[in-house]
Amino acid sequence: MKGLVVKNTGSWYLVKTDEGRLIETKLKGNFRLKGIKSTNPIAVGDFVFIEENPEGTAFIYEIEDRKNYIVRRSSNLSKQSHVIAANIDQAFLIATVNYPITTTVFIDRFLATTEAYRIPAFLFFNKTDRYTNEDQEYVDALIRLYETIGYACYKISALEEFDLSFMFDLLKNKTTLFSGHSGVGKSTLINRLMPNLQLRTRKISEYHNKGMHTTTFSEMIELPEGGYIIDTPGIKGFGVFDMESGEISHYFPEIFKFSASCKFNNCTHRHEPGCAVLRAVEEHYISESRYRSYLNIIEDENETKYREAF
Repeated sequence: MKGLVVKNTGSWYLVKTDEGRLIETKLKGNFRLKGIKSTNPIAVGDFVFIEENPEGTAFIYEIEDRKNYIVRRSSNLSKQSHVIAANIDQAFLIATVNYPITTTVFIDRFLATTEAYRIPAFLFFNKTDRYTNEDQEYVDALIRLYETIGYACYKISALEEFDLSFMFDLLKNKTTLFSGHSGVGKSTLINRLMPNLQLRTRKISEYHNKGMHTTTFSEMIELPEGGYIIDTPGIKGFGVFDMESGEISHYFPEIFKFSASCKFNNCTHRHEPGCAVLRAVEEHYISESRYRSYLNIIEDENETKYREAF
C-alpha cells in the first residue's frame, strides 16, 4: 500500500494512504536508505510503501525515489545530514531583520541549499509592523539585493490588518516548505492562512531577541484550494551538507555568472590573479555580504561553526 508521509515525530510517521486514510507507521528494523547518510531516513513529503498489521498500525518497508529534497547538516552528528522535507515544489524562507534577527549568512546558506537541490525559493520578511525606520531601510536594501539576484521578496506582517491573500495564489496546488528561525512567525503566519488550525505560538524572548520552539515536529498541512504547507521546527543555524568547495560558487547565481570570465577554470575566487569575481566584488556588482557568505561556506571546516545562531 502506498502513502504520503504527512507527519514525522521522530519515533513514528503518520502516513496518508491513496484512499485518504491516516495510519501511524514505524520503520521496519532492516530499513536502509541508499545513497545518503541521514539522521532521519524518512521525511515529510516522502512517498512510501507500507504493510499493515492486525493492531491497526503499519511498517514502512520501501521509499519511492524522491524528485528532490532539502537537507542541512545534522545539529548532533556533523558528518550526517538531516533531511528537512522531500518532494518540494518551492521553499518559503520566513525572515525577520529584528525580533529576532535573521542574518544574511543564514539567508544565503538557505538559498545556496535550495539552489543545490533545484528548489525555487522565496523570501518573506515578516513583522514589518514592528520595524523602526532603520529596520525598514535595512529590509528595503535586502530586498533590492535579493531581487537583483533573482529571488522574489515580500514584506509581510502576520497581523490581522495585513492582507495575505496574495500568498494563496503562490501556494495553490504546490507543496511548499516553510522554514526560518524560531520566533520569526511561521506558526502565526500559517494560523492566518488556515485559521481553523490554531497552531501553538509563543512570544520571543525580548531579553535575548531569540525565538523559542513552538513547532516540535515536521508536518504537512493540506490547503483547501489544493497543495500542502510543510511546517518545520525553527532552526538556529543552517549547516550546508555535502557541498564540494569547487561547486559552492554554482549555488550563488551572481558569483557563478561572473566566474565564467575568470582567468583560471579552477578559480576559488579568493586570491587568484585575473579573478572576475573578486573584481566584481570590488566594483560592487557582487555584494560584500553575499561574497562573505560564500567564503563562510567554503571555510566551514570548523564543524561547530554551523551550529551558531548566525
